Amino acid sequence: MATPVYMDFEKPIADLEKKIDELNRLALDGLDIGSDVAALQGRVEQMRAEIFSNLSRWQTAQVARHINRPFTLDYINLMFTEFTELHGDRNFGDDHAIVGGLARFDGQPVVVIGHQKGRDTKEKVYRNFGMPNPEGYRKALRLMQMAEQFKLPVITFVDTPGAYPGIGAEERGQAEAIARNLREMASLQTPIVVCITGEGGSGGALAIAVGDRILMLEHSVYAVISPEGCAAILWSDGTKGAQAAEALKPTAKDIIKLGVIDEIVPEPMGGAHRDHEATAANLKAAIARHLDELKALSPEELVEKRYEKFRAMTRCAE
Repeated sequence: MATPVYMDFEKPIADLEKKIDELNRLALDGLDIGSDVAALQGRVEQMRAEIFSNLSRWQTAQVARHINRPFTLDYINLMFTEFTELHGDRNFGDDHAIVGGLARFDGQPVVVIGHQKGRDTKEKVYRNFGMPNPEGYRKALRLMQMAEQFKLPVITFVDTPGAYPGIGAEERGQAEAIARNLREMASLQTPIVVCITGEGGSGGALAIAVGDRILMLEHSVYAVISPEGCAAILWSDGTKGAQAAEALKPTAKDIIKLGVIDEIVPEPMGGAHRDHEATAANLKAAIARHLDELKALSPEELVEKRYEKFRAMTRCAE
């Protein structure tokens, strides 16, 4: 298991778990302190439940970005078999911020695509911090069109702060690549299940998130811009991210009220980063349920219902 990384609001939990570690070291010397350790562990679980049942929107955004949170390749390893990664957009190159390929989901052939972040500095740079270039979106589209050709369901995992805004990306048609994905996904004649697992940032997320069913993990976020970016625009002060998060309302509880997503998938207590296996199991069960429902629809019905789904979102929230 990865070394625990605590967020600011988890400091009371960190202090208690530090004391538990100290007591466990004393126990190695033969001291009988089992009851003390058990009492502290019970207090930790109680405190964790209290904190995570009352997260602010800004705190939820921090959980969604946690460095130990499972990424697309983690979900692929835990939920799929026989994964074969496919590379390149057949135009410019291979974008490491988006991974995708063929796999089996409960024995059924599928195409799986998702954003991929990194954990250490080398991997973060290699994955471009999970921010795709145009070739990443064109690779994703190539795989989705292949899925349609062979009548395979598409499953996507969304976790990006946004599309890469660099000069090279703009020169190679970043906006066009995103717009083309939106158009093509809207009319793709095969089931599409979208899973928002961390950050769902703007068009960079939406470019692989036009689906028949959209699932969102309990502590993920989905918005047109990051809280810090919003604060920088509104108040010329990126440090007001917490204030912007309250205005954006990017959490799963907020988004489902707008009809943008179909289901909130629960996470283990303390967040997905604390138990990858349990998170993947919850998400896999939800995906399987929705895929079963979608497989009963004809290609024409899928496209029509998808169209109606996104048209129904064009209303103002109260």
